[in-house]
Amino acid sequence: MIRRLYQRFAALVHELAKFGVIGAIAFVISYGVRNVLWVLWGSEGTITATVIATVIATTFAYVGNRYWTYRHRDQSGLGREYLLFFMLNGIGLLIEVLCVGFSKYTLGFQSLLANNIASLIGTGLGTLFRFWSYRRWVFLEATEPIPAELPEVKQDR
Repeated sequence: MIRRLYQRFAALVHELAKFGVIGAIAFVISYGVRNVLWVLWGSEGTITATVIATVIATTFAYVGNRYWTYRHRDQSGLGREYLLFFMLNGIGLLIEVLCVGFSKYTLGFQSLLANNIASLIGTGLGTLFRFWSYRRWVFLEATEPIPAELPEVKQDR
């Protein structure tokens, strides 16, 4: 029974693991850039720093997900995928910004620690949305099986 479950969900588990690796690297990029900007700009640049850091991390995440995580899925056009990816990341960013804004403006927390906690919560919620939405709308299921190896080229002599 466990083997059947694994076989049924193996592709999903592999995608999720790769998505997690790319996400972890993007997370480090995002938090690194964000914290540097927060230190440089102070509390006045909290939201702007979040947006800038997320755009940089999103660019990395698109490349990583397209060419590693979801390389086995149809490529429906770079322009289409890129646009959808960034639109859906915009929603993920909105989720994160709402969490940071709620912490800062509604709860009145101003510290770097509070900003990071709110951002971490927003990132978690945004990540759940991103994984689901990428699989649903950006990186579509392959209509034909993608070969594991390149086809052999016959040479006539």
